[in-house]
Amino acid sequence: MSWIQLHLQLKSQDIDAISDALHDQGAVAVTLRDAKDNPIFEPPPGTTPLWEETQVTGLFDASRDIEAVIASLEQQFGKKTLLNWKQEELEEMDWERAWMDDFAPMQFGKRLWIVPSWHDVPDSEAANIHLDPGLAFGTGTHPTTALCLEWLDAHPPVGQRVIDFGCGSGILAIAALKLGADQVLGTDNDPQALVASGENAIKNHLEEKLELFLPDALPSVQADLLLANILANPLQEMAPKLAQMVRPGGRIVLSGILQEQAQGLREVYAQWFEMADPVHKQDWVRLEGVRK
Repeated sequence: MSWIQLHLQLKSQDIDAISDALHDQGAVAVTLRDAKDNPIFEPPPGTTPLWEETQVTGLFDASRDIEAVIASLEQQFGKKTLLNWKQEELEEMDWERAWMDDFAPMQFGKRLWIVPSWHDVPDSEAANIHLDPGLAFGTGTHPTTALCLEWLDAHPPVGQRVIDFGCGSGILAIAALKLGADQVLGTDNDPQALVASGENAIKNHLEEKLELFLPDALPSVQADLLLANILANPLQEMAPKLAQMVRPGGRIVLSGILQEQAQGLREVYAQWFEMADPVHKQDWVRLEGVRK
């Protein structure tokens, strides 16, 4: 069997209704993606992330008359709603296998690896994190996550207490434990992320060393190392709070920062930390400092 994908570019306010309409027209699957490369890193739990313009893709059996689908959508929503559209023919294939092949083990630094469950570990002596791509954020593919993983590999937190602020999938927390941390406290404002972090800790047999909290429930402790891979605006707003979570002489590592945001954020954190020079990867920056 072959398939047809119908790609629609839409304004965000029409997404839910048109997605439902595509299902009504026989789509076996409907997916959403940003049409202008403006990523949403932390959508609120239970919500559908929407962008200013969204590409909605419906997957149809190849026998479906796509022009009839478009005509029906235009009748329901008006021609101006569909900014543009195109169709793409697809041959039958093993979609699950193709998806799995897109994710191979990834190395960060000298000895830290992220290994999907369907792959053998490349190096049994390395610090191997077993983690599958999924709904929670952070599988190592984004430059901000890679910057933090590379830092951890170069500065293994042996015997340290670590806070992973905005833990997402738990990837940084698990990496810290694999590299010798004694205890990690993970926090995130998304309950779904805490569930994902807990499940990934179990997969890596580290559930006893990773404690997970919503931000308001995080214990009042000072860490040897605080990792915060979130976004520049919350990093700036929470700077005094994050600084208080790090003991004198402890370290802070910040990411999720665009190049043009780095200098201003560095100056903010310089009130409490001796800040090192920024480290860049593509358009993103990692900042680090030692607590005064």
